[in-house]
Amino acid sequence: MAETVLVTGGTGFVAGWVIVELLKRGYDVRTTVRDLGKADAVRAAVRTQVEPGGRLTFAVADLTDDAGWDAAVAGCAHVLHVASPLGRGEPTDATLIPPARDGTLRVLRAAVAGGVKRVVMTSSTAACAPRLQGPDSFSDETLWTDLGDPDGTPYRRSKIVAERAAWDFMAANGGATGFVTVLPSAIFGPVLTADNPGSVMVVGRLFGGTMPGVPKVGFSVVDVRDLADAHIRAMTTPEAAGQRFIACSEYLTMAEMARALRAGLPEPFASRTPKRTLPSFLVRLAARRDPALRGIVPTLGRRHAFNSAKAQRLLGWRPRPARETVVETAKRLIEVGAVS
Repeated sequence: MAETVLVTGGTGFVAGWVIVELLKRGYDVRTTVRDLGKADAVRAAVRTQVEPGGRLTFAVADLTDDAGWDAAVAGCAHVLHVASPLGRGEPTDATLIPPARDGTLRVLRAAVAGGVKRVVMTSSTAACAPRLQGPDSFSDETLWTDLGDPDGTPYRRSKIVAERAAWDFMAANGGATGFVTVLPSAIFGPVLTADNPGSVMVVGRLFGGTMPGVPKVGFSVVDVRDLADAHIRAMTTPEAAGQRFIACSEYLTMAEMARALRAGLPEPFASRTPKRTLPSFLVRLAARRDPALRGIVPTLGRRHAFNSAKAQRLLGWRPRPARETVVETAKRLIEVGAVS
């Protein structure tokens, strides 16, 4: 009989691919949604990659509410806690930190009470990033981001607080339930449907014809399919218990991403992709009016990369090349009509 794995936040971009990979590998999957009306959409998204049949079921549970979590976990061998609240409007500490921390603790309490073998939590490299004091930095899992960093954002602080609260809770209460965290960098890769493109629209905007140039910033990229694989390896590898794992591939500047798109996309998309690099002072001026740009201002002209050697060594994880991910992300956005 196949083991059942609970995946939180089934409507999300990452959770969708985690569900797909679990089903492909023979697991039964239960996923949480806040409203059962979303179940058909999740099934349809998963069906673009694998037929779920009766092996995908749903539980109603919300990270902001105690109700439903014990029932969601009941009978599950493992829990992959992928969901994370994004808040509404412009994010603040008040809208992001309490639901991220308290929601994680709700999941962990239910998992421990239900006797699951292991919980894998999706954190973020935002929780292991050093202060940007010089032109370049390079991080691994031994580092914890400083909550007092003046360049920190509410999103970053929510990830730090939630992951620290999770480790503290499991140290005191985990018992026989193992715990692992996976810290992805910038998550790109093919969307399952056009409904929830999320962070991949960073790529979409590059070839959508609206950007006059690219800022002097970059990302350590991870493909969502590789991220799903990392979660399952963290769930099943005995040596992974009690460990943090960064999940990232190569670091790419936005200029390098643009070059990959110009080389890999058909027309008219290739020629829409900008060739100019924007002067940083113009980006800073624009950020005064555009809240979406404010978060990148501290990283202008700096290379802030991450190291996934630990995941590759202990989990046998092998991420695909970042340029391949960027181009496949773009082609899928075109295919589903998210960019036209």
